[in-house]
Amino acid sequence: MRVNRRTFLQSTAATAAAGMFSSSAWAEDPIGVASIHDLSGGLDIYGKPMVDALTLAIEEANAAGGLLGRQIKLINYDTQSNMQLYTQFAQQAALKDKVAVVHGGITSASREVIRPVLDKFKTLYFYNTQYEGGVCDRNQFDTGVTPAQTVEKLVPHAMKKWGKKVYVIAADYNYGQITSQWVKKYVTENGGEVPSIDFFPLDVTNFGPTISKIQAAKPDFVWSALVGGAHISFYRQWAAAGMRKSIPMASTTFAVGNEHIVLSPDECNGMLICYNYFQDLKNPVNEKFVASFLKRFGADYPNITELAMGTLSGVPAVGRGGEEGGERRPTQGHRGPGNRNRHRCAVRQGHDRPTDASLRARRAHR
Repeated sequence: MRVNRRTFLQSTAATAAAGMFSSSAWAEDPIGVASIHDLSGGLDIYGKPMVDALTLAIEEANAAGGLLGRQIKLINYDTQSNMQLYTQFAQQAALKDKVAVVHGGITSASREVIRPVLDKFKTLYFYNTQYEGGVCDRNQFDTGVTPAQTVEKLVPHAMKKWGKKVYVIAADYNYGQITSQWVKKYVTENGGEVPSIDFFPLDVTNFGPTISKIQAAKPDFVWSALVGGAHISFYRQWAAAGMRKSIPMASTTFAVGNEHIVLSPDECNGMLICYNYFQDLKNPVNEKFVASFLKRFGADYPNITELAMGTLSGVPAVGRGGEEGGERRPTQGHRGPGNRNRHRCAVRQGHDRPTDASLRARRAHR
């Protein structure tokens, strides 16, 4: 018998949620949901908007009656960009706090620390950030995009705009390493070349030698898969060296942590980026969502990121799984104005992407 991917995931989600939220298993206590994210440290630029989105989704779900008729209790853990704390808090969430669901992890390294712990204790896990693809686990659901959904679109667009010689710089861990190979694949398939791929640990702040190498290579454009607060230094040094106006740049990681808010317009204008969600999407659903988000967290909130939207999408996904498993109808909450088919585990790279995703290239500006 053939089972397609969507049917498999729907049945898996339904079975998992029905087991997690059955009244016999949990009585009438609040349903525990853990947030395991970096609220301090070098990756807090990603973690804070994700936790805010999770907070809003749960508050609105509770105001509307909760999940399966019960309130939801959010437990926040600050991992401080420390892999040991990811392991510690995953164990604490599963064993001590006995949460039903964990939303957590920002890098693929943190995901792979959390995943075996939550697998062992059969705790449902949502990973809500961009990821490199290829992960499939009955206990895990990924709401973020893969390179097949962004890199595949942005590479030919940038090459048509600027040229076929592409210099790649990337963060030195799973996501950066694998994503850079997807960039090389799509550049090559579109008739281009990648003269060099340079990797940088997440704590590197000196990019002077690399900028000199790029100047000598004379690419048509640079592809950035840099990640984290320390790597913001590259964009500042790039602009200070006068390179921003001479060699353009494309990225599927820039601005995910609101780097364009931290940097000045002179340091980042003209960057070409591609995501599945932008705060300025013009449709009634998104405008209503943005209004509610800003009402909760302040009109001066920097920018609602793609990672925040991925996190927001994960909360009602669990509820829909419970409904499909035969439980009482849960509160739906936000479906997500940018992309409604986000509840999935990527079995493979390739042409595996939602049909209604708001994937588009645009210029980043302050």
